[in-house]
Amino acid sequence: MQTWAIANQKGGVGKTTTTLCLGRALAEAGARVLLIDLDPHASLSHAFRVPIDPPPQGSHDIFLDEEASIEALALDTPIDGLRLMAAQPALATLERRGASQPGLGLSLGRALNDARMQYDYALLDCPPTLGLLMVNALAAADRLVAPTQTDPLALHGLDDMLRTADMIERSRRRPLPRQIIPTLHDRRTRAGTRSLELLHERHGRHVWPGAIPVDTRLRDAEALTGAAPVHSRGTEAYALAASWLLDSARTHQEAA
Repeated sequence: MQTWAIANQKGGVGKTTTTLCLGRALAEAGARVLLIDLDPHASLSHAFRVPIDPPPQGSHDIFLDEEASIEALALDTPIDGLRLMAAQPALATLERRGASQPGLGLSLGRALNDARMQYDYALLDCPPTLGLLMVNALAAADRLVAPTQTDPLALHGLDDMLRTADMIERSRRRPLPRQIIPTLHDRRTRAGTRSLELLHERHGRHVWPGAIPVDTRLRDAEALTGAAPVHSRGTEAYALAASWLLDSARTHQEAA
């Protein structure tokens, strides 16, 4: 099983949409895919219309109970081959508990290791803040996928995210490959065009050669989480991005 952390320390760059659309593209290509919502705001879980009252079973449980299993906590979705482990508001309390329970830093990796035979890919939708949840995700991940909006402020947030990835890579003592997906791109604006150029100048081969366009269909959670395929400029771009990520993963494995 390959684990991808979908993360950026800046909010509003399309992390949840990227997690959902990449996961859907992988599932439609025949893979067994698990989406894990690690954000206390639970946007990914809301997209799948998971009820919030009473709180669902989900990702918070693996930090509470060493015996908790992803397979038991994951929910089926209308999309063939795609399952979801929902988020719970109680995830927000983990930062406080982490100070007195250092073992929490190993919880996600343990649970993913136990589930490795059930899935081909696990995609982790991370919160937009550097804390225990994001560190857990990056420590457990096989690669970082960083969506970034193509505007100047988002590029600063990406720099912070990549510095964090470097820190985690040194701490875990094994490589953390990273790929960058330009999102919310409006090619009609000078700022968008220039920001995309800067991404490629600064990060080269780590950046997907394409860009996810601004597309109102990507805001339609009901369609994106339904059984029927969604055909739009945005979803087609995400399918191409998923293929690029798979090719990058294969190249990395062969080089290793």
